[in-house]
Amino acid sequence: MPCSPRPGAVLTYRPAVFLRDHCHCAECVHEDTKQRLIETFDIPEDIAFKPEGVREEAEGFRVTWNDGHESFYSKEWLRNVGLKRTSRAVERQGLVEPVFWTGSSIKSSPPSISYDEIATSPTGVRDWLYLIRTYGFAYIPNTPATPEATEALLNLIGPIRNTHYGGFYDFTADLAKGDTAYTQLGIGAHTDNTYFTDPAGLQLFHLLSHTDGSGGASQLVDGFGAAAELYEVDREAYEILSTVRVHSHASGNEDSSIQPVTPMPVLVHDEIHGHLVQVRWNTTDRARVDAPVEEVGKWYAAARTWTEILRRREYWEQLKPGTPLIFDNWRVLHGRSEFTGKRRMCGGYINRDDFISRYKMAAWGRGEALRQVAQG
Repeated sequence: MPCSPRPGAVLTYRPAVFLRDHCHCAECVHEDTKQRLIETFDIPEDIAFKPEGVREEAEGFRVTWNDGHESFYSKEWLRNVGLKRTSRAVERQGLVEPVFWTGSSIKSSPPSISYDEIATSPTGVRDWLYLIRTYGFAYIPNTPATPEATEALLNLIGPIRNTHYGGFYDFTADLAKGDTAYTQLGIGAHTDNTYFTDPAGLQLFHLLSHTDGSGGASQLVDGFGAAAELYEVDREAYEILSTVRVHSHASGNEDSSIQPVTPMPVLVHDEIHGHLVQVRWNTTDRARVDAPVEEVGKWYAAARTWTEILRRREYWEQLKPGTPLIFDNWRVLHGRSEFTGKRRMCGGYINRDDFISRYKMAAWGRGEALRQVAQG
């Protein structure tokens, strides 16, 4: 099936069964849900074009198969699925060029977008999500200091994730749940949910009030920026934190003890393309380092170097009512200083896949997102 590739591209072989399986006609793919309707392994093993069964048209090729089915393949689609490319991560994960930051570089002008922009315009939602993809966090000033307005913000991205702590949370430091977040203690920089196989993608905090006390400043650290620095200054430490696995757990509630299906390294990379996709760092919820006794000292040395980098890159800010903070829990570490008095905080989690889906729909539109899916 002749179809000129882009200059410099390398074409790969696609067997007939692949092409038949990827027919996008209404008999093979549901027009609304875009789910495959054809049962792949009902396709005959000897599937092939009928003699003289390929006809070139202006935009593609019309094919008649030896099982009697007719398919149409656009030239653009054939070019894309035939190219041997190094990565589909941009399409699959909605990647953007990240801006790495430190406390000193971001303090004077942190990413923010007003509540009114987000609440009243689809482009506002798109710009909000783009800020989060680029910087890993964003403030939303001028938000009504109510749980209802805060929950509505989260719902603009996707369904709020339920965990053993509940769904949308509205709490004070009363130890209602078995976690140090429900105390007045200071908490070091960490990512949440290391005890889950699939940690939450986003977390939002909104300080509704803080009375009769002080303290409780919020801390953020760009984990991807810290990882890039570690890679440059200590390649061996980076490799150790990328390969040695660590056990984690959540056992503070009387009715649960949660661990991921497998221990995970601190720095998690895309297994196909190799880029960093997630930081999992929580010394409070950490259990055993999954390494031989004679090797575990190397992990502690690497983790100490990592911690020193995190501390150098800290960004501190005092949250205030009316300005929620949302951040990428796969990239940005968070913490807080000790406080006195009574604080009321609300917020919630959004699943990673829901976050990325919403970003792609807002940034590209449904048509382009589905076109990327159709390319395989």
